[in-house]
Amino acid sequence: MKIFFRFWGNSILAILISKLSFIFSPFFLPNTPGILKTQKMVSIVARTGRQFQRYNQGCRQVVGCIPYRYKTDKDSSCGAPIEELEVLVVSSQKGKGMLFPKGGWEIDESIEEAAIRETLEEAGVLGNVGCKLGKWSFKSKSRGAFHEGYMFPLLVKEQLDFWPEKNVRQRRWMTAAEAREACPHWWMKEALDILIQRLENGQENGDEDEAQSQ
Repeated sequence: MKIFFRFWGNSILAILISKLSFIFSPFFLPNTPGILKTQKMVSIVARTGRQFQRYNQGCRQVVGCIPYRYKTDKDSSCGAPIEELEVLVVSSQKGKGMLFPKGGWEIDESIEEAAIRETLEEAGVLGNVGCKLGKWSFKSKSRGAFHEGYMFPLLVKEQLDFWPEKNVRQRRWMTAAEAREACPHWWMKEALDILIQRLENGQENGDEDEAQSQ
């Protein structure tokens, strides 16, 4: 009898392991069984709760990014390649419209780390963070509380297939004009305008060639 139960117990365990291996197989390095790729591993875990949130005189501090890249097309008139700026927006979980990824700044991270983390969690992209675009004070529509918002530019280097909020948000590349129309937040629109002005003046640093879409 003990042998019988031991047999079925081992069989069930083997089935569970095989199922889990199938589910998480995209996150394993090729030809390296049992070793998770750090970048993929962190992309499937999102922070939750507000117990570690930063506040300034009662205002919750939030941080976000404007992910951007240059899409290369051909000019229909002369066939020469032209570059068009695109920005990445995500769908809102609580309302309509598209917005730039943002979330709470927590006490155990720098403001740049918070910006990178929120962009990874909500939009699933990685890249180079530029200088802060600005600071805004705005009132939350859902809670009616005032927030401090900080925005950064992020030159996208990699777009992941799996990220924490993949199943609850949509992401979409748009032109700057399209994003400005789709975004309902005035302060994010101002941040976008500042980024565009910087790029036009050549003030943003980064290896833009690597960020061009194929």
